[in-house]
Amino acid sequence: MITHCRLIVNPASGTVSKHSMIPFILKRLARLGIECELCPTRAPGHATELARQAVADGVKTVIVCGGDGTVNETAAGLVGSDTALGIIPAGSGNGLARHLGIPIDTDLAIRVIAADNVIRADYGTANGRPFFCTFGVGFDAAVSERCTRQRRRGIMMYLKNGINEFIKFSPEEYTIEVNGKIITERAFLVVACNASQYGNNAYVAPHASITDGELDLTIVHADNLISQAIIGIDMLMGIIGHNTLADTIRCKSATIRRETPGAAHLDGDAVTLPEEITITCQQSQINLYAPTRDTQFRPLITPLLLGWRDTILTAARLLHLRR
Repeated sequence: MITHCRLIVNPASGTVSKHSMIPFILKRLARLGIECELCPTRAPGHATELARQAVADGVKTVIVCGGDGTVNETAAGLVGSDTALGIIPAGSGNGLARHLGIPIDTDLAIRVIAADNVIRADYGTANGRPFFCTFGVGFDAAVSERCTRQRRRGIMMYLKNGINEFIKFSPEEYTIEVNGKIITERAFLVVACNASQYGNNAYVAPHASITDGELDLTIVHADNLISQAIIGIDMLMGIIGHNTLADTIRCKSATIRRETPGAAHLDGDAVTLPEEITITCQQSQINLYAPTRDTQFRPLITPLLLGWRDTILTAARLLHLRR
């Protein structure tokens, strides 16, 4: 039973104001008998420091409220420890939370943590840098790089930048060494997936598992603009596995080589990495609070049901904020 926790909050992350959200979280946790110490972040990388300090202090539960970047930083400070991470999604994508089945509603997310169901999960590294959802090079990395130059956040911002990048994007040639084979491919994108989606229910590896000790390496081959646009629709419907332009390979590690250093992303955050990138699955290295009921993924049906649920929860939250 949880009696004490630390709450790491990025006040600037995502699209949701934290001014009313944080008092609600603290009050809700107090009602559940959970004493909470608030730890706001002050700079990039600070969440990792706060999480490591929590481990050093013997704290058994750390809750993070923020977007995918803040979740990544906090989780990075907990890997290899017994401290469990609870997620209250407050970003624009919320990829790991959505994969786990954590609702975007704050109260429902707190209930998941209070249920005290903990799983031991994997994470991935790219040249030693951690990711908990996805790592990618190619189109998605170019979009992430473009988005870092924008001050606003939200799905419309990502959609706008995605369209602008899509029009001018030029695929690159990659040499991928995986499972004893060498693949040379001109690819639209190459994504290593620990979890099933980027966020916003865009399933780039619908059947990926964060507890199987493997990464799902998805390669989307270069083709014409129309065929590549259909890939995006297939992701939203959870049927990318039926598209002949996409291949997914399960692996414990792989090496990706390209001609020049360039853009990449870790859980949606843009980084610059060298020509050679080694990705590795770090098995059973982090404790995560997750719903007690595991929902089996069903193409078309699962994305539609979750999209409908998100719409209802978002509408309810807006009505609550206007009161």
